[in-house]
Amino acid sequence: MNYAPLQGIKVVDFTNVQSGPSCTQMLAWLGAEVIKIERPGSGDATRKELQFDPDCPSYYFLQLNSDKKSLALDAATPDGKEILTKLIQGADIFIENLHPGAMDKLGFSWEEVHKLNPKCIYGTIKGFPVSSRFANLKAYEPVAQVTAAAATTTGWWEGPDNMPTQSGAALGDSNTGMHMLIGLLAALMQREKTGEGVYVYQSMHNACLNLCRIKTRDQLTLDRIGYLTQYPQYPNEKFPDYVPRSGNQEGSGVLGWTYKCKGWETDPNAYAYIILQRGAKDFEKACQGLGFEDWLTNPDFNTADARDRHKQEIYKRIGDWAIQRDKYEVVKELAPYGVPCAPVINTKELMEDQSLYDGNTLVKINQGGKVGEFVTVGCPFTMSNYTPTYGPCPTLGGNTDEVLASLGYSAEDMAKFKANGTTAPMPKAETK
Repeated sequence: MNYAPLQGIKVVDFTNVQSGPSCTQMLAWLGAEVIKIERPGSGDATRKELQFDPDCPSYYFLQLNSDKKSLALDAATPDGKEILTKLIQGADIFIENLHPGAMDKLGFSWEEVHKLNPKCIYGTIKGFPVSSRFANLKAYEPVAQVTAAAATTTGWWEGPDNMPTQSGAALGDSNTGMHMLIGLLAALMQREKTGEGVYVYQSMHNACLNLCRIKTRDQLTLDRIGYLTQYPQYPNEKFPDYVPRSGNQEGSGVLGWTYKCKGWETDPNAYAYIILQRGAKDFEKACQGLGFEDWLTNPDFNTADARDRHKQEIYKRIGDWAIQRDKYEVVKELAPYGVPCAPVINTKELMEDQSLYDGNTLVKINQGGKVGEFVTVGCPFTMSNYTPTYGPCPTLGGNTDEVLASLGYSAEDMAKFKANGTTAPMPKAETK
């Protein structure tokens, strides 16, 4: 049985770019009917952002809008407001990520939507919590990262590259979408008990901050004792009064580092990550795998606390060992000893790994036309009785007539909406 968990749920998607569409795409993959509202003539900003072909939607858009329906609609026109009102009256979820105040100005604030449909859950994504002093800033991915302490704790702590660095992972965008997804699913469960929809507010800042939890842990420790034993700066450097950058150290109390491997001269990603665990038995096994049994009787290394104090010597010796092997050989030799380790995988290697095309991890979607087949990241979790079907993305306004017909509008009505700019761009005036 392949039963979609959100079958029968209708979503009005008033989001664009990444944070909102990543959430609504997951709702679609879980079986909801997602109606994406797009501006007539232009659509979601990502349709034409970083295009590989001027006649095709970008991969940016394609990877975030699978299995949705597209309704071209200018919700600022009188007819547009009427259409959106009807959609909301039949919706389970309404979600938007416009700039602060935009939906209020349009006439579809939480309060107004709740009056129209008390059962409708209202999701909104903004840059910051309402209480934040930055609440009115225009938020992009890096803005969320730099204000949530992600950037100041990422990167190298010394040398010319000692600067706040944003993560390659979309901590402020897709991560926000997944946090909003949690809130919306919780609201759906709550509605089963109360019969009423609620307002779910998710900020990019808070989604990013949630993934920086261990850095707030480190700040608490730093405030208490003035140093952080797991950081490469310990024990020889003075710590500032805030959590510093720490290169590639593992976030907890174990000694983890990224080691250069054979082939680094031509491959900038010829590295492997190796972790020495704190437990005596785990350390003994690692020493056997590395051939460093002398560490077991050396007081500089045979306890976890001693290893914290001599971590630079550890990094160097393991580095000398790793560079004699390629990154896959490192894993082949150490994994049998229970050593947590992995090769550093680049995007090309990742997307060519056929084992990841398992129906969820990486998936191929046939968009048809000039686009053809493309790869995207699938649903990140698996369910024993459900696997999503990954369909194509909609053309701009490709479902407009279908959606309008479901609301009871006639062909004459649809023609009028196109003519007055509600569902199609207004014709340009002829120049003489």
